[in-house]
Amino acid sequence: MAHILIIDDDRTIQILLTRTLKKSGYEVSIASDGITGLELAEKIKPALIISDWLMPRMGGLDVCRQVKQNPALTTTFFILITSKISVDDRVQGLDAGADDFICKPIDLQELKARVRAGLRLHQLSQDLQKQKQLLEKQKKLLEKQKHQLETELSEAADYVSVVLPECLHHEKIDIDFRFIPSRQLGGDIFDYFFLDEESLVFYLLDVSGHGLGAALPSISTFNLLRYGNLGKINYKEPNQVLFSLNNFFQMTNKNDKYLTIWYGIYNLNSNKLTFSSAGHPPGIYIYRDNSQQLKILKLKTPGLPIGMFPNVNYDNSSYEIESPSTLYIFSDGIYEIIGPDQQMWGIDDFITILEQKSDLDDILSHAKSHNNSDYFSDDLSIMKIEFK
Repeated sequence: MAHILIIDDDRTIQILLTRTLKKSGYEVSIASDGITGLELAEKIKPALIISDWLMPRMGGLDVCRQVKQNPALTTTFFILITSKISVDDRVQGLDAGADDFICKPIDLQELKARVRAGLRLHQLSQDLQKQKQLLEKQKKLLEKQKHQLETELSEAADYVSVVLPECLHHEKIDIDFRFIPSRQLGGDIFDYFFLDEESLVFYLLDVSGHGLGAALPSISTFNLLRYGNLGKINYKEPNQVLFSLNNFFQMTNKNDKYLTIWYGIYNLNSNKLTFSSAGHPPGIYIYRDNSQQLKILKLKTPGLPIGMFPNVNYDNSSYEIESPSTLYIFSDGIYEIIGPDQQMWGIDDFITILEQKSDLDDILSHAKSHNNSDYFSDDLSIMKIEFK
């Protein structure tokens, strides 16, 4: 039942309006002046107020202004009763916030029609306000969930950073790296460790997608490789490692993730590098020949990404390492960067930087200068392997 407040100092008008509105099924309250009416409106929060324009203590215009300024009464529909019929008077009333007018003498059929119309608008305003409040609650909830997700992603990125190996300094080889997780956290991870005194493993992989759905498989693969849990295979044969990984991480209807990887074994005694790759960017090998000419090789083998099809065979390739020389292994996040001109930087331009710069911080500085954002859209990972 809608609640209507009548503010009028005329007792006859009070009785007439009260009787008419109650017969129409409304709840009615009465105030005989503007000040009392404001106090009562604050208390009962009526759906609609009918107020006389001219009253002692406080007139209808002032009542209307204060009602419209009250946040608790924003949806209350306000009707002014007036004998003023000029355009200027109505403009004054509208400027004060009045929603409608009833002229004296009051026509009761017109009154009831204007009340019905006013209550419809009041209900519409309330519905809109409720929708706005619901949207604000949903927005706050989404912001809270976003904050929780960003916290989880930050914690996951911290965890990935913690499990990564320390820089390696050996009499025959040094390994340095840089890892910058994206805001959403991707699926980059890498590792290097000795299988025995002469065999050093180093690899870098990238799981498709972003978020925890990409980070968790990368950590899982990291643990499988680090602790040799892929079964009875020869870990000194990169193609066997990739074959086993592929059958272990098959895509399914519930899991649409796949990964790319570059995996190598370096024999410190023979200086032989054996490697295999699965859909991953090539390793970039840089050295100087006998005439001191700079040589650049792209070390890569053909092979589908891990997880796409079962029982895929992968190839090994070998190379006799020169001394001194440098091998860079990286994910595509370091060169698939959209610049200010909306053009992708690209691997060829990135390799040009590798020819000119050897310091990883200088290389990252170039990557950042080509990035059209304050953050990278994908994980950025690069390993620098120096053969002494």
